[in-house]
Amino acid sequence: MPPKKGNTSSGSKQSSGKSGGDGKTKETKEKTGSGNSIKVRHILCEKQSKALEAIEKLKTGMSFSEVARLYSEDKARSGGDLGWMTRGSMVGPFQDAAFAMSTSTPNNPIYTDPPVKTKHGYHVIMVEGKK
Repeated sequence: MPPKKGNTSSGSKQSSGKSGGDGKTKETKEKTGSGNSIKVRHILCEKQSKALEAIEKLKTGMSFSEVARLYSEDKARSGGDLGWMTRGSMVGPFQDAAFAMSTSTPNNPIYTDPPVKTKHGYHVIMVEGKK
């Protein structure tokens, strides 16, 4: 699903205080699909059913970091943090999905639903930053 950019709102591209934070979230959301680096987290599961269970936990309001600790089956179990990754360093479907996403936070994540299938398994992906 393409992210909402808010282009039809009243004029300015700057944050109008809606984000309640430092304004970075609003600014980086407008850069969806641009840039060459993203700060990404994921939950990797071998089976789709387990990835879907993880998504159900996220829907209940559990933080992305906590769900990753409980469900992820790779080295990023500690919160699912993969750090900053560059375009070309990720497998195709994962990269395509990640660069198309809006940024969010682990406590209020925007994530892939359904999970993204790659040769490694099923990924629930969220993006924390773009540059």
